[in-house]
Amino acid sequence: MSSRTARTTQRARSGHSHRRPEPQGRRGRLRFLPFVLAAVAVVAAIGLVVVPRLLGGAQSGKTVEAGKTVTVNIPEGSGGSVIAQKLYDAGVISDKEAFATEVKRQEADSKLKSGTYVFVTGGDVAEVVSRLVTGPNSNKGTVTVAEGLTVKKTAKVVSESLGIPDKDFLAQAKASNYSARYAFLANAQNDSLEGFLFPTKYDFGSEKDVTADTVITAMLDKYQSEVASLDFAGAEATIKSQYGVTMSDYDIIKLASIIEREAISEDDRGKVASVFYNRLKAGMPLQSDATMSYVTGGEVTADDLKTQSPYNTYLNKGLPPTPICTPSLASIKAALSPDKTDYLYFLIIEKGDYSNHTFSTTYEDHQKAIEKAKADQAG
Repeated sequence: MSSRTARTTQRARSGHSHRRPEPQGRRGRLRFLPFVLAAVAVVAAIGLVVVPRLLGGAQSGKTVEAGKTVTVNIPEGSGGSVIAQKLYDAGVISDKEAFATEVKRQEADSKLKSGTYVFVTGGDVAEVVSRLVTGPNSNKGTVTVAEGLTVKKTAKVVSESLGIPDKDFLAQAKASNYSARYAFLANAQNDSLEGFLFPTKYDFGSEKDVTADTVITAMLDKYQSEVASLDFAGAEATIKSQYGVTMSDYDIIKLASIIEREAISEDDRGKVASVFYNRLKAGMPLQSDATMSYVTGGEVTADDLKTQSPYNTYLNKGLPPTPICTPSLASIKAALSPDKTDYLYFLIIEKGDYSNHTFSTTYEDHQKAIEKAKADQAG
C-alpha cells in the first residue's frame, strides 16, 4: 500500500478495490498505508495514499538522465540542506525532500562526510546516503548496506564500494550456492537470497582478494549471528495461537521485509506488523504497494495493481513468494512480536515539518484521518 519515500506533493488517484472504489493519493515525504476493512465477509475497497518509496528506487521531481557518472565535492562543514542542493544540482538526486527523509531515517544527520565523490545518476536515494555516511573512498575495502535494499541494489552498492561487477555479484547470489552451509536458506524460493544479506557496514580492508562470494558469505554470517538469539519457533507458536496464522521462519522474513518498506519510525513497526497479522487472520489480501514496487522497481501505478503477479498482494492473498528486501533486525523482531491491536488501516506522513502517524480500526476512522491530514496540510 505504500512505499517508503518522500514526495513533496500529494496527487489524487483513483482507488483500487475489489468492491467499491475509494480515493487514493500519492504521498510526499510520507507513508500512507491504509488497509481494507472486512465487514461481514465483504472486503471493502482500500482508501490508499501512496508514496514512491525512497528505498525502492524512482525519485520524483527533477528529471535526471540515469547512468551518467558525475563528480560532486562536499565542502567541510556542509549541512544537510547544502549537501542536498549540491546532489540535486549534479543530478545525483531528483528530490531534495526525499533525500532529507532518508537522512532522517538512517539517523545520518551528523554522519554525512565531506570530500569528493563519484556518483552514478538515477540511483537509489538510500544508496546515496549510505555512500555519504561511508565517505569518499576514505574507507577503502568497506561497504555499507542500508536496510531495505534488494539483492540487485545491494549488488550495485557492492560494485560502487568494492569494485565487484554487479553481474558477478548477482550470479553468485543464489540460495543454491549457500543452502548447504546455512540451514535458514533451506526453504528459500526462486533460488533467491532476498532478505538475508544483512544490512550493516562490512570491512574487507585486510583481505587481499575480495570476491562476490567473500562479501555474500560475510553477509550471511552476519544474518546468522544477528538472529541467533531470536526465538522463531516460540514466536511462530504464539502467532498461530493469537492469529490462527501458520508462519515459517521464511514467512517471518517475508513479512519483516514488507514491514521494513512500510514503517518509518521504530514505534510504527510493531503496529504495522499487527495490521498485517490482523489482515491475514481475517483472510484479507495484504494490499501492499511495497510488494508490487519490488516488481516495478519504483513507483506503483493503478495499472500495476491490476497486473497479475505473485507479488501483487492486491490480487493474491497471503505473503509474496520471497522477501522483497533485506529487513533490519528491528523489523524481524516486529514480525516475531507484533503489537496487540485491532488495527486494519494506517496513515503515516512525514513531509517537511508535518508528521502524522495514525492507525485505525475501521475504514470510517481511517477516512477521517485522511481528510484531517489533508486539512491540516492545507491550513
